[in-house]
Amino acid sequence: MRKKILVFRELPDDQLARLQAVHEVTVANPRIAAEREAFEAALPLAQGLIGSSYPVDDALLERTPQLEVISSVSVGVDNYALAVLHARGIMLCHTPGVLDETVADTVFALLMATSRRVVELSNLVREGRWSENIGEDLFGFDVHGKTLGLLGFGRIGQAIARRAALGFGMPVLYHARRPVDLAVQSPELVGRAMHTPLDELLERADFVVAMLPLADSTRGMIDERVFGLMKPGAIFINGGRGATVQEHALLAALDQGSLRAAGLDVFATEPLPLDSPLRTHPRVTPLPHIGSATHETRHAMAELATTNLLQALAGERPAAVYDTAFA
Repeated sequence: MRKKILVFRELPDDQLARLQAVHEVTVANPRIAAEREAFEAALPLAQGLIGSSYPVDDALLERTPQLEVISSVSVGVDNYALAVLHARGIMLCHTPGVLDETVADTVFALLMATSRRVVELSNLVREGRWSENIGEDLFGFDVHGKTLGLLGFGRIGQAIARRAALGFGMPVLYHARRPVDLAVQSPELVGRAMHTPLDELLERADFVVAMLPLADSTRGMIDERVFGLMKPGAIFINGGRGATVQEHALLAALDQGSLRAAGLDVFATEPLPLDSPLRTHPRVTPLPHIGSATHETRHAMAELATTNLLQALAGERPAAVYDTAFA
């Protein structure tokens, strides 16, 4: 039976065609003024939603009495009213796995760029200020052999750890709710990555990389106390969720000089407001949330999300269902 699908963020043509071959599809992006009316009109009849980066909150869900499934083109589910979905029995799917290596590439690129001052020194050349060999005031710091501390050790954290331990000879410390069985999940990291209490990790790590999901327990977790415990001269990288960091505490640590630099792909408010000090801070390398933004990975995410939606609407169990009972 053909069902009604609302696509609220554009899909690749081949994936949109997969949906249109089986169901009635409305494409309407609510961020675009000209498409907002069509989006609103489609909500009451929609049995499936697919898209990303738009808040599907309690108020929006009140207008979707026919909704059976949401397929998010993302791993994170911060934008969804999980408790409401659980109470109404609406299935939520997401796209874990297909972006792990790409996000790990981005995070490690940030780590390298901050330590070797890549953006700063590239601008020196671009702006015509390279008139002589640079002095020690512009030197960077080695990455190889330094200690990496990971906050969060899921699939992406483990991919970062492999790059660090196997490629750069870095000892890896990680802090998670419970130790990971490396022999099963990442055998190549056995003897190279160690579960470590948070305070000890902060005191020992040259690079602290946050890959935390956003939950009540992690919101604002990286605060003044956490930055205060970091090794003097440490570099902080956030590739997880912006709201896990208290940004005023990060700025204070940078301005006081205890933190050498920060590389940020995520922020508490996105896009980053023009008046945010993080945008132009000389010790910050900011990116516009591009962790998974490659042609190959974004297509793979869309393909998995489309498959999830088709399977759910056909009465099958998709491979990537998010358990909304955790709400």
